[in-house]
Amino acid sequence: MFRGDNQFSFNIEDHELVVDNFAGGGGASTGIELAIGRPVDIAINHDPDAIAMHKTNHPLTKHYCESVWDINPVEACAGRPVGLAWFSPDCKHFSKAAGGKPLEKKIRGLAWVAMRWAATVRPRIIMLENVEEFVTWGPVINGKPCQKRKGDTFKSFVHQLRQHGYDVKWKELIASDYGCPTIRKRFFLVARCDGQPITFPKPTHGNPNKQPVNGRTLKPWKTAADIIDWSIPCKSIFNREKPIVEKSLNRIFKGISRFVIDTDIPFFAPKEAKIVPQRQHLPINTESLIASFMVKYRGTNVGFPMTEPMHTITAGGNHLAEVRVFLIKYFGTGIGQDMEQPLHTITTKDRFGLIMVHGNAYRIFDIGLRILEPHELFAAQSFPSDYIINVDYAGKKYSKAKQVARCGNSVPPLLAAALVNANYQTPIKIEQVA
Repeated sequence: MFRGDNQFSFNIEDHELVVDNFAGGGGASTGIELAIGRPVDIAINHDPDAIAMHKTNHPLTKHYCESVWDINPVEACAGRPVGLAWFSPDCKHFSKAAGGKPLEKKIRGLAWVAMRWAATVRPRIIMLENVEEFVTWGPVINGKPCQKRKGDTFKSFVHQLRQHGYDVKWKELIASDYGCPTIRKRFFLVARCDGQPITFPKPTHGNPNKQPVNGRTLKPWKTAADIIDWSIPCKSIFNREKPIVEKSLNRIFKGISRFVIDTDIPFFAPKEAKIVPQRQHLPINTESLIASFMVKYRGTNVGFPMTEPMHTITAGGNHLAEVRVFLIKYFGTGIGQDMEQPLHTITTKDRFGLIMVHGNAYRIFDIGLRILEPHELFAAQSFPSDYIINVDYAGKKYSKAKQVARCGNSVPPLLAAALVNANYQTPIKIEQVA
């Protein structure tokens, strides 16, 4: 069950330690591994499911299934120096998605564990990842953030790191700028005490239609289309045993208008894409096409085209779906009417669903919809294709909900790799630079 082929054999006593606190399913650890060429030494998380997934994919790492506060850094490190300590404390009490729910001080204060490591084992480099609202960290009064003291705790956190001899800088980074097929935006704080400069990586990827002026050419960003498993068929939205709710239908039809009918360049799925049709038999002499786009079930945004990176994946899951629009050649109003006009219940326009493709008219024949599968979501986060997500090292299977939870809480590996690559150097390399 292990990802053994991607592991390494070496004498770990020759290396300074690399530690992943709040390790989760292993996103940050995978990125660190990509950057430094070896596994992390220590991974800590209180969740047995998260540790099981981490252990399955990082078997050479020493795992602690405990609260980060129950781990004594001095004992865990056993006298060895720490080169990098990564922290991804629970972010839900800082995120906009937290809404009006009461906040727990013990969760909101988890980031303070980084100070404990700084004071006891003094990692050469500390990296902390969270949502962009982390800079608003302040006191909580009666379960609510104190608006008058917003950001005070964050300022105190930075001040104390500096008192421990660390240079501290922070910045927001967008995953799609570094080759991840998602627009996930995160706050990153980097602190180091070895006298070397803190560097934030320059973007390597971007919108191919909006290259920076007088700047270096960026690689085209990875898109939703890059991670879709086109071999999975989409079931028709019509005549389902359990009808799709009206709000979801409205999102689908608004998306069709925006991303198929009213766009100059709709995205067409590859030939292997399938749809489970409402009707089993297509009209005679059909040269058919399948247009596709993404729909979102949360927020005010209807969805996005396949030519953009995936929007942010959350731990709750089941909020991103693929829509496939099955098009057939249109030869006039007398053809294709056997559909019983299901689309005309949405609009009174007789020609709704008529699309011109390379000078030829097409009519919508059917529409398919499916929720994305966990392996597609992990691919959107930039996990390697061989990352094991459905079963742990002992053969225990994970439910889809648990797989999605691990994914939604993860750090995109390629984003972590870019940040570590920009800053982490072994002591030998540092001496050469100096």
